[in-house]
Formats: sequence, C-alpha cells, structure tokens
Amino acid sequence: MGILPSQTADALRRTAALYERVQSVIPAMEWATFADDVDAILRLKKERNAVILAHNYMRPEIFHGVADIQGDSLALAREAAKVEAEVIVVAGVHFMAETAKLLNPSRTVLIPNLQAGCSLAESITPEDVRAMRQRYPNTPVVTYVNTSAAVKAESDICCTSGNAKKIVESLGVPQVIMLPDTYLAQNVAKETQVKIIPWQGKCEVHERFTAADITLFREQNPGVIVLAHPECPPEVVAASDYAGSTAGMIAWVGEHKPARAVLLTECSMSDNVAVNHPQTSFVRPCQLCPHMKRITLANIRAALENNQHEVTIPEAIIPPARRAVERMIAVQ
Repeated sequence: MGILPSQTADALRRTAALYERVQSVIPAMEWATFADDVDAILRLKKERNAVILAHNYMRPEIFHGVADIQGDSLALAREAAKVEAEVIVVAGVHFMAETAKLLNPSRTVLIPNLQAGCSLAESITPEDVRAMRQRYPNTPVVTYVNTSAAVKAESDICCTSGNAKKIVESLGVPQVIMLPDTYLAQNVAKETQVKIIPWQGKCEVHERFTAADITLFREQNPGVIVLAHPECPPEVVAASDYAGSTAGMIAWVGEHKPARAVLLTECSMSDNVAVNHPQTSFVRPCQLCPHMKRITLANIRAALENNQHEVTIPEAIIPPARRAVERMIAVQ
C-alpha cells in the first residue's frame, strides 16, 4: 500500500480487529481509505454518547465497521425505541430517521445526508391517504414504514415487509387499504383472504428485477438458490425459492446454508450477509439504491462532529404517526 501518513497508520492499527471481520468483502487497500473515518467515528460515538443504527443495505464498512445496531426496518424501529444514548445516527434513509425520532422523541436523531430519500416514500402524500379514505370509507389504512411521518399520521397502523400479512390479518376486517407499495400489496394479497386495495408506488430498486433475470441466474449458476424481497414484482416472487424481508433472507441463509445464493434486493446486502455466512457463495445482481448509497463514513463522521442534519417532526403529527408505528410493534 506504499507509505501511509502516520495518522492513517495508527488508525489502521486501531481498527485491525474490525478489518479482520470484513476482509473477505473489502480489499485491504480500500480499508486503508476507510480507517481514518472508522477510527474517528468510534471515538466520536464515545464522546457524544451516540449510537449508530444501520439498515441491512448499508455498505459493509458502515454495517460491520461502525454500526451498533443493524437490521431491517422493523428491527431498527424496535431498537430505536429502546436506545438510551443521547444521540442516534441513522445510517439509512430519511423515513427511518423519522421513525427513530417518533419512537424516541427525547433523543437527538441525525441523518448523515438529507438527500437520502426513498422512491416509495415519495410516491404518496397525506392528501392521497385522505382521498383513499373518502373513496373507501370505513376501511383501515395499513401503511408501509417506507413512508413519511406525515403519511403515517394519516394511517391506522404501519407494517414492514416482514410482518405485512400478520398486520393485515390482525385487524379482523374483510378489506384494507395498503400503501404505498403496489407489489408488496399484491404479494401479500396472494397469502391472505383479506381483500387488499393497493396504491401504485414502487421501489426503484426492486421493480427492476424480472422473472427473466431469475432464469438467467439459474442458467449461469446451476443449483443457485434465489431469494426475493416482496417489493419485487409478483412474477419474480413466484419464480423464487424464498421471498421475505431482508431479515427473513438472512435467517433463511443461516438456517439452510445454501452453497450458492442470489439475493434479489439491494446489492450491499450480499456483502453484509457474506461476512457472517462464509459457507455461501453469493451471486451479486447488484441493483444499487442511490439513496442508501448517499450514506457514507465521511458524512456519518461529519454528522457526529457537527451535530448536523437533525431530524425534526411537526408536533401535530407526532402523536398519530407514533401511534401507527407503536400499533405495528405491538403485533407479535
């Protein structure tokens, strides 16, 4: 790697144990460019009494390098409510940071990049929800967590991809409005007797996968196991060996230990799962989420150094939005 600045050399020594965990997915030369930021973030967390929540789609240098709590949207929501640290940094997209603030309003919640949005969250407004209620009176609104706090405030209960069917059926009604992900709604509708009225939002990552992709993966990788996220089109889910949330995929790989697998979701997920499950070789379809990739070590460090990009929510929408999230968490 040549001669390194003394500061970087010291940082490499202090982060050597962390690098051992991720060396299978991060080259040594690349880690050398991360070490200063990783070292600084670890120090800043102690100084600021801060924790970092990282979604499964974060790059491995974040997910395995500096995060304190990792998981899917449901796991992060549950853990956010328990955090006792003064500062929560959300290594994820904006709706996740809002959810953390809703559940732990006395904490300072920071998001490293304000542009880390979500195509699903942007596909629906509070006015849209109110219009759906007028069109379908007396029909409960089940809202995916991939939405703004303002949309959650117009909802009866939230759900994630991991618990959507359970949430829908917990309401004990013949039909529900489910928004904003049309593919998640369609996939859940195939598993329940409850009639589901969908919205037309789509995830810009998962909507790109096709059944033809799966055929090609199987042709090029005989014996490969295909795991799909339920935000994928129904024909993709139908052609897969397993469909579930990111947490569900991780659990499936851990339980079944396939020799080769492909995860039809955001591509950093494969790197993160590979660290803990080296027995599986991952085919990487690599559909990048541009919003998740806006979160970097550099802007996590800047958020902690400067207390920048604090997440705030209008007081009027906090109680109803929090209620929708808490009702979800209460469903076991």
